[in-house]
Amino acid sequence: MASLLWTACLTFLLLATVTKGTPPKNAVDVPFGRNYAPTWAFDHIKYFNGGSEIQLHLDKYTGTGFQSKGSYLFGHFSMHIKMVPGDSAGTVTAFYLSSQGNEHDEIDFEFLGNRTGQPYILQTNVYTGGKGDKEQRIYLWFDPTKEYHAYSVLWNTYQIVFFVDDVPIRVFKNSKDLGVRFPFNQPMKIYSSLWNADDWATRGGLEKTDWAKAPFIASYRGFHVDGCEASVNAKICESQGKQWWDQKEFQDLDAAQYRRLRWVRSKYTIYNYCTDRVRLPTLPRECKRDRDI
Repeated sequence: MASLLWTACLTFLLLATVTKGTPPKNAVDVPFGRNYAPTWAFDHIKYFNGGSEIQLHLDKYTGTGFQSKGSYLFGHFSMHIKMVPGDSAGTVTAFYLSSQGNEHDEIDFEFLGNRTGQPYILQTNVYTGGKGDKEQRIYLWFDPTKEYHAYSVLWNTYQIVFFVDDVPIRVFKNSKDLGVRFPFNQPMKIYSSLWNADDWATRGGLEKTDWAKAPFIASYRGFHVDGCEASVNAKICESQGKQWWDQKEFQDLDAAQYRRLRWVRSKYTIYNYCTDRVRLPTLPRECKRDRDI
């Protein structure tokens, strides 16, 4: 009996450690049409369960994509995705936020397909003022084609956090004090797409898309948006400190989250621009903070 109680307590503590400080849980039954609309190749988007689940289809003629109806300035944005199964080499499933214009800001999840049996690569990137080159790549610790997993972005004036389920996999801190631009004044729309990128996506373009395996299908649900809709009231969005994502709890990761982030770094990271001295001989200024993680 004591052993069972100890196991239950330990399980509770572990769950509390994982979830403490993370954004509120997102509902998985939010219908697609509440926050999103197709952007191209409408016939390549299939709807299920009253629009609470969709599929994006890619064939040799076209991929497809969708975007949010509104533009947002800060918040929490999440998508439950089941990646293209089987031989997905050459394909890219993207989930990202982006503003408009030449000096746009952008926050990217890009899932790079691979040959059957090889793991997906998750690439993240941040653009500020139209400049990116801040790529990080990891392997996931599960097969993303078997079940739905939540991919989320928490964005406030202090930090951008990329989550896989409740695990933080990357933090981009506001390093304005170091002279580094940070996305803070350009509202962004949310986008997702499935497209062919076999000129670079798999082994630098060595592995090409096998169109005999088409259509390639990525599945979605849980179209969660909890942000300040600047397209409705920009003045409210510019006033800080009133939304849950501005509160002290979300201005930095807590100790447990930093442990999870270091676990991802040590076990699954395969590329970090902050350590690439060949491509970037001079250490980017924001990477001085990245080295402390």
